[in-house]
Amino acid sequence: MPRLTDARKELRRAQIAEAAVRCFGRNGLERTSIADIIAESGLSAGSIYAHYRNKADLVQAVARGDLADRAKVLGEHAASDAPPDPDELLARLVAAIDPVRARLAVQTWGEATTNPAIRDIVVDMTDRMRAMLHDCVTAWLVKVEHHEPAEARESATPIAHRVMALYQAELLYTALRSLPEETAP
Repeated sequence: MPRLTDARKELRRAQIAEAAVRCFGRNGLERTSIADIIAESGLSAGSIYAHYRNKADLVQAVARGDLADRAKVLGEHAASDAPPDPDELLARLVAAIDPVRARLAVQTWGEATTNPAIRDIVVDMTDRMRAMLHDCVTAWLVKVEHHEPAEARESATPIAHRVMALYQAELLYTALRSLPEETAP
């Protein structure tokens, strides 16, 4: 059997993760089985398990992929000569919310209350997102508002916390207002 190249492995992992997102968005995190993801992806069970150990591993991969997408955008904002102010930053984040991924985020938060593996993923992703927001707000305070870097880092902490809370509220709002395709009226 031919070996997969690293690029091909990444494409296969992405194919599986996207199939999982579609299943999670349609059926819910709890009601989606690995068999559903196998059927959705069109791959064999062996192929799925060659890339992911279990459903929690898939949830983690999806969460990390979403975080990587946001990290890229937030990094570009922070590196900009004129980073957006917190209100504009929040507006940009909210404008980029995908309803399916918002539903998955909310389902994952719910699962985190009873599943330690999922809780670890949610806590890690939330901490990382808050740190990225902190960096972006710090850059805005230094580059636009002309604060001293040490003062900016301190002042950015509560601002980043509020931006994160409002972003999570918008994710929840989007998730509640969007129905999965098969249950929509």
